[in-house]
Amino acid sequence: MTAAATAPNAGTDEPTTSRGALSRLIQDVNAQGLSYSKMSARAIDPDSGTKLSKPYLQRLVTNPPANPPSPQQLKALSIALRVSERRVKAAAAEQWLEYEATELAGYNDEVRIIVGHLAGMPESELRRWRAMIEADERARRESE
Repeated sequence: MTAAATAPNAGTDEPTTSRGALSRLIQDVNAQGLSYSKMSARAIDPDSGTKLSKPYLQRLVTNPPANPPSPQQLKALSIALRVSERRVKAAAAEQWLEYEATELAGYNDEVRIIVGHLAGMPESELRRWRAMIEADERARRESE
């Protein structure tokens, strides 16, 4: 016995499922005029030879797999979308790990590492670190 699938509620602006960050990124590039076929033709990791098919790219948008793409697939995807590998990885981390990365443009790796450590600290620890940093800045200004 089969039953017809029910249609989403007509007249609602909300999608039936929320799209993850990587799915939205792919969909946005597609909406800007790059077809899934063209994405697939470009989606090749030059180091490993990993290629992404048109159906796989479409699936990432419409019905994402339970597991995230591999690092090689993410690299191929960044090439296909012509966006940085870092942006693709951040979108994948948000979609599959519920981890939202914040880009610190203009800072070196030392600053990024420090901020990364601070981001996971409880509020009481953050207040202590802030007081130390501000005290250091005051001492530096006073010595000038």
